[in-house]
Amino acid sequence: MTVTFYRKGSAAFVTLDNPPVNAIGLSVRQGLSKALDWIAEEDDLTRVILSGAGRMFAAGADAREFDGPAQPPHLPDIISRIETCAIPWVAVITGVALGGGCELALGCRVRIMSPKAQIGLPEVTLGVIPGAGGTQRLPRVIGMAKAVRMISSGRPISAVDAERFGLIEGIADDPMEYARHLDLGTLELSIPPCDMPPPTLHQQALADARTMAARKMAHQRAPQVAIDLVEASAMHPLDVGLAQERAAFLDLRQGDQARALRHVFFAERGARAPADLVAAPADLSHVAVVGGGMMGSGIAYALLGAGLDVTLIEADADGAARAQSNVDRIMAASEARGLTTPDDVAERQARLQITQDYADAAHAGLAIEAAFESMDVKASVFADLSKVMPENAILATNTSYLDLDAIAACVPDPSRVIGLHFFAPAHIMKLLEIVRGAQTSDRAMATGYALAKRLRKVPVPAGVCDGFIGNRILARYREAADTVLMDGATPWEIDEAMVAFGYAMGPYEAQDLSGLDIAFAQRRRQDATRDPARRYIPIADRMVELGKLGRKTGAGWYRYPGGAGKVDDPIVADLAIEEAHFAGITRRDFEPSEICDRLLCAMVNEAADLLDQGIAASASDIDLVMVHGYGFPRWRGGLMHWAQVHGLDRIVASINRYAKEDALAWQLSPTLEDAARSGGFHLTKA
Repeated sequence: MTVTFYRKGSAAFVTLDNPPVNAIGLSVRQGLSKALDWIAEEDDLTRVILSGAGRMFAAGADAREFDGPAQPPHLPDIISRIETCAIPWVAVITGVALGGGCELALGCRVRIMSPKAQIGLPEVTLGVIPGAGGTQRLPRVIGMAKAVRMISSGRPISAVDAERFGLIEGIADDPMEYARHLDLGTLELSIPPCDMPPPTLHQQALADARTMAARKMAHQRAPQVAIDLVEASAMHPLDVGLAQERAAFLDLRQGDQARALRHVFFAERGARAPADLVAAPADLSHVAVVGGGMMGSGIAYALLGAGLDVTLIEADADGAARAQSNVDRIMAASEARGLTTPDDVAERQARLQITQDYADAAHAGLAIEAAFESMDVKASVFADLSKVMPENAILATNTSYLDLDAIAACVPDPSRVIGLHFFAPAHIMKLLEIVRGAQTSDRAMATGYALAKRLRKVPVPAGVCDGFIGNRILARYREAADTVLMDGATPWEIDEAMVAFGYAMGPYEAQDLSGLDIAFAQRRRQDATRDPARRYIPIADRMVELGKLGRKTGAGWYRYPGGAGKVDDPIVADLAIEEAHFAGITRRDFEPSEICDRLLCAMVNEAADLLDQGIAASASDIDLVMVHGYGFPRWRGGLMHWAQVHGLDRIVASINRYAKEDALAWQLSPTLEDAARSGGFHLTKA
């Protein structure tokens, strides 16, 4: 049974018991309906106490049901019965009450939370809206301003904030005991939302919410629909508002955006160590990090935030001082944002050792190398680490491109070596590519997954190749963009097309942010192995020669006068025209739709090759990499999900058309061709 109910004295107890998160699926709704029927037959009850078994109240509806038709009993009907029940219901909230769980609690007369519990309505993050009264009841309970912020952002709030907002009646270490001993007067005076007046209209709060949603969830329908419904709660009786909300919810949940966001949600839930990886991980209580630049200091800070002891190794005193400054800067920024307290900072500093002596890593179970992207440098680091660390310690490299197997060959036991590719800033970005070399052991892989879990990152396994999954797709994306630039477009036209598609910024603005010298160094590393028959676009090299390295020099693909926002740079447009002239190319105009098609098809084709070569384990892994590491719009579901929705046959046709211009760059992936013929990629893991 997913819902249990019983009576003890004058109190009835109803418990949601659908592990692991008490999702409110069909069986739970049926169980609640039976509990309501039973309660209707009981005499002399003073209260019904609703709680969740295990560690939480309820984490929301079962999103797996959203792909099919809604089946009765429907949650809005269940909540209406709870709300109008003659016996007052009391919600005892532990862990989380999210989505439908929050809406169930709103239907109760009284809500009590444990101190560390959270409550919220995150539906907009899944492309839908609260569908069981959240947009109508929450404004009545806490007012429109607070309700519209909660609903349009999707962010849950703490028990302290819930009490401050008036959403709950109390916080208790033992909320069940609190609920059992609530005095009858409190229960009798409690008012269900259906008997509360409509909220006062708050136009400024609505306008602020619309602006924020447009900025943080651009192109997404659900947040704006939710805001409209919150506004409507001030204008209509509850039953009218509930009917409008339900209709909007049912419409949105079948839309492309909701399906895409559900795909990413389930892909994230599936991102964990494989079931057949049974090796025990290394001890992670003490981790060494080599290199205190921005990447290494970010990794160190992430490790400290997870409660680990960290030894940060630098080459000399100047490097150690810079490393300390980098870590201090991250800590100060975190404290300024209210994410940590001064006590947190002091405690983390106490667990950080910055040193120039590799011997200080002698007791670490894992070392992560984040030094300069040079094979000679990394070989030296790994040789030094292998001399001082225990033989069973795991050695990881954060390399973005270099050959993991060549790095592993620098140590006596290459099975200890793994790639852990963090993304900058490492303490914020959630993606972690876990790269398995030819001799990487199961124990090393288990350590990578265990670390990802400790850091709350999304782990994606990858094989060894130049750039692994994400950077290899990124390289093809940039190559396709540079070709369009050479053949007739401007950087801002290309960027505008990709922003209109859903990216926060296009490829050229993104390069200005990271620095054009980084990609330049990568191209020079590839000079010796580059296929001379493959078309090479030299415009970016000319930019570096001119000192136009991006934001850090005040000019790159764009100009940044006085440190202000970007402006188009006619010098860059002239460079493209000049290089096209040298190459004998007749430039032409590109429509935004063609720019998008070329760049997206290039990425999909490259991604399909990664599947074909076994570098990526699944299409959903590629989606996670692109969403969490490279700015692909989450609401499109990731690159491969988008390709499936867009139509693989259309993508194949485009690639075949572009291949007439450049057969080498546009060589059709056999995996993509097979997927188009057979009906699609397998978007989830087997």
